[in-house]
Amino acid sequence: MKLLRKLAEKLMESLLTLSGAVTTAAVVLIFAYLFREGLGVFSESPVESRVVLAVHGSNPVKQLNADVIRKMYDGQITNWKEAGGSDVEVVPFYQSDITKYFSDSALGPEFANLPQCIGQLIDSMPGIIAAFDTSYTPAKFAGHYVQTDQVSLISFLSGRNWYPTAKPAAQYGALPLLLGSLWVCIAAILIALPLGLAAAIYISEIAQPRVRRILKPMVELLAGIPSVVYGFFGLMVVVPAIQRIFNLEVGETGLAGSVLLAIMALPAIISVSEDALRSTPREMKEASLALGATQWQTIWRVVLPWSSSGIAAAAVLGIGRAVGETMAVLMVTGNAAVIPHSLLEPVRTLPATIAGELGEAAQGGTHSKALFALGCLLFLITLTFNLLVEYLVIRRRRAAGL
Repeated sequence: MKLLRKLAEKLMESLLTLSGAVTTAAVVLIFAYLFREGLGVFSESPVESRVVLAVHGSNPVKQLNADVIRKMYDGQITNWKEAGGSDVEVVPFYQSDITKYFSDSALGPEFANLPQCIGQLIDSMPGIIAAFDTSYTPAKFAGHYVQTDQVSLISFLSGRNWYPTAKPAAQYGALPLLLGSLWVCIAAILIALPLGLAAAIYISEIAQPRVRRILKPMVELLAGIPSVVYGFFGLMVVVPAIQRIFNLEVGETGLAGSVLLAIMALPAIISVSEDALRSTPREMKEASLALGATQWQTIWRVVLPWSSSGIAAAAVLGIGRAVGETMAVLMVTGNAAVIPHSLLEPVRTLPATIAGELGEAAQGGTHSKALFALGCLLFLITLTFNLLVEYLVIRRRRAAGL
């Protein structure tokens, strides 16, 4: 019998070890894949694949970045002097514009003469910048090709424009998305953490046992509500209320996302904090009261320092819920990829961008890799928040002598 018991214990120990190893390996592989795909964007060109840019032979410009190209095609840059070239008017041309310059007969059946027509057009216009598919490259023309800067880490983090489908050169500036996520997340935590901690203190230390038995399951039940339901609530209640209170044209703002995320984070913060507060040894609280401390002094000086690690875990869970939430935020924040200057403006967050665009991005393309890079950025933000909370808890415990 003892031998069977030992064999069973060894088998259970082996299964637990194997389970832990498999879980750890799966997590490591997930993050390795995430960063491999995300970092791949920094070796890519912003110009869509199989598209080249050509200019007239007299044009001295050899290299352009995506922002300058976009401004040329949008009409914001109208002279080559602004891009380091000669004093010549910029003439943007895209392959689909060829019918503006040549008749159907000149282009030939099934655009057979399209390469020659593109070559003639480039040779005849000193200010042209032509974008066309490599399959229609002219055999001979007097112009030259323009190189484009690769997507760099600095331009990715500091770029102010997120235009992943712009033609001929996309722009992957994650700064508006990063700031939108931080604005919404920080505001949500500033709302949820004090309210959640106050509710946890009430349930744990003040409420009668009968009230506690009712409130605790109700709070935990809120955590099981799907995020899309919260999104509908935000869209029908929070957004109109914000629009009416602040007299805004639209209520889909960063503040709406913050309020909704705060509501969604409250159940986790309250539940975990309440469990941490109730884990304080009864002897410590009784000793504090016996020394003449009031109930509030005991809570502030004894209970909170003792349970600070559990409260930190609640804060981490709340931050994780706020940073990573997708659907509800997607529904109430307006999804404007612009740098926000206040919470009363529409914003777009990192998770909402990934969810909204990943289905449209070609697998393995630059757009897809840029979205993976946003996922890497999201992971690093969450990790930073977690490390910061742990650091503050350690300092708090050392200051309290625990």
